[in-house]
Amino acid sequence: MAQGLIEVMEQEMRLRNYSRRTIEAYTHVARELFHFCNKPIRELKEEKIKQFLTYKMNAGCYSQTIALYANAINFIFHEIYKQANFNPIRHPKKTHKLPEVLSREEISRILGATNNSKHRTLLALAYGAGLRVSEVMNVQVCDIDIASKTIRVRQGKGKKDRISVLSDKIVEDLKKCADGKVGSAYLFESERGGKLTTATAQKVFYQCMRKACINRPASFHSLRHSFATHLLENGVDVRYVQELLGHANIRTTQIYTHVTNPAIRNIKSPL
Repeated sequence: MAQGLIEVMEQEMRLRNYSRRTIEAYTHVARELFHFCNKPIRELKEEKIKQFLTYKMNAGCYSQTIALYANAINFIFHEIYKQANFNPIRHPKKTHKLPEVLSREEISRILGATNNSKHRTLLALAYGAGLRVSEVMNVQVCDIDIASKTIRVRQGKGKKDRISVLSDKIVEDLKKCADGKVGSAYLFESERGGKLTTATAQKVFYQCMRKACINRPASFHSLRHSFATHLLENGVDVRYVQELLGHANIRTTQIYTHVTNPAIRNIKSPL
């Protein structure tokens, strides 16, 4: 595939302030589509594109992933090639799965499964403030406000800043992580300098899961799911949870009400 397409896509998306992850995802789709069809993307017909998406579905891709592929292809033909006669690829219906939520006892076991203070603080902050893994990695010393027990989350999903809460339980650990660092320094730095990678944070989480003998299909993001669910269980209004999570639409937050619905839990099985 001509490198020119990738360069034009990257430039156009940067000008539109697309996130780094979206730019990487869309250009990855362009490369995959080219290698599958083995001809210039501009020349592809609708049937060939659908063959490609069907191939990805048969390979086990989730509907959300196929929707991303469709968005990327629509972007290429509409925004890059300006083909007015191109029929947009319709998105498949998304599957609706309940989030994987860890219990409070499981959270405690995970945090207790490492003797590394930095790693424990990292996981505790992700759970205690409801942060995404990328958001944890981007926390700077100046984002932590010990006095007000809050944290500023900079440029979260959708390029939005927000404020979340800090737990009293990790204040001293946060102070240790920030000790001797300037305000612009990353709170969680690698030993080689610079911030830790998201891959390292995820590896730490899975290692603690194994040590805690928790056999669940949970991921680092489950810490954020658990934060939201436990707040709702504590009686916090869903709109406050929405604000803490940084959700643009409250329907995204309301999925957690299905996990922690007390009315359903109080129903006794007839068996």
